[in-house]
Amino acid sequence: MIVDEKYMRRALQLARLGAGHTSPNPMVGAVIVGPDGRIIGEGWHRKCGEGHAEVNAVASVADVNLLKDCTIYVTLEPCSHYGKTPPCARLIIERGIPRVVVGTLDPFPQVAGRGVKLLQEAGVEVVVGVLEQECRDLNRRFLTAHTTGRPWVQLKWAHTADGFIALPPDAGENPLHMSTPVTMRLMHRERALCDAIVVGAATARIDNPSLTTRYWPGRSPLRVVLSRHLSIPEDINLLNDGLPTIVYNGVKSEERGPVTYVKMDTSDPRSWLEDLYRRGVTSVMVEGGTDVLRQMIAAGTWDEARIETSPRRVGHGVPAPAINATCRSRIIIDGNTITLLANQR
Repeated sequence: MIVDEKYMRRALQLARLGAGHTSPNPMVGAVIVGPDGRIIGEGWHRKCGEGHAEVNAVASVADVNLLKDCTIYVTLEPCSHYGKTPPCARLIIERGIPRVVVGTLDPFPQVAGRGVKLLQEAGVEVVVGVLEQECRDLNRRFLTAHTTGRPWVQLKWAHTADGFIALPPDAGENPLHMSTPVTMRLMHRERALCDAIVVGAATARIDNPSLTTRYWPGRSPLRVVLSRHLSIPEDINLLNDGLPTIVYNGVKSEERGPVTYVKMDTSDPRSWLEDLYRRGVTSVMVEGGTDVLRQMIAAGTWDEARIETSPRRVGHGVPAPAINATCRSRIIIDGNTITLLANQR
């Protein structure tokens, strides 16, 4: 088991190289090890629609005749269905690899144990559950989406040292700037890791955000606005910059260029979260405002909260949401504290 863990850790390192590029697919790494313990092939899923980790690992092997005596380590169960690429489980069988070590099973309905079953029926030795928690943490977005029927949700906000998320609406400084140049870049990296980013009507109206990844070299997420009464001005950035945006509202359903209006009851977060899941969204960042954040917290429809605390004090304003959760990590960057909380439901 200790030997298997060593090679699985390498597979996890490889899988992380796909961060921000594989969704809605998971991040997966694969390592092929010969009987002498030497790594003869490595690969990872680089981009959605391209070769899976197992395919890339097999392709990297110089002498394919060695495969019949090898073990392949994969962070996630090999797929068993035809999607944009052929089944990886079938490739392993055809190449004669006799042993497969899997980090965790894949909950995606078209896999969900079928990959392991296909391998075992072909006489392949399969070991499941090596560094399972680490493998599950790596793909917590993907796993949550396909086990709950809604995207993985990260709440995000910044507040002052005295607990305010914004100044009063009539104040001159809104939005209230609390991030440093470094923490701003890191936040944009978090945006690039999510499929969609959500704000309420008040945030869209008052802050007029773009919600892009302009400070990080990654893709910009799908923008989502929650506006029950469709009270957002027609000239805001989110409706006019040519990027895909969904507006959930209680007034109309129509498409206007890259902007899609969807009529539904936005008071229950599950309704629009489930609609996003049906559209292929597996992860969501909720940036505010406070009413939306409190609604998500009250409903329990969140998985992680990313809270940045500035040493700045303002004395009055809009209080930050109250949240009771387990601390996953805390780090200080440029004087600001970034805390990650987990919803232990």
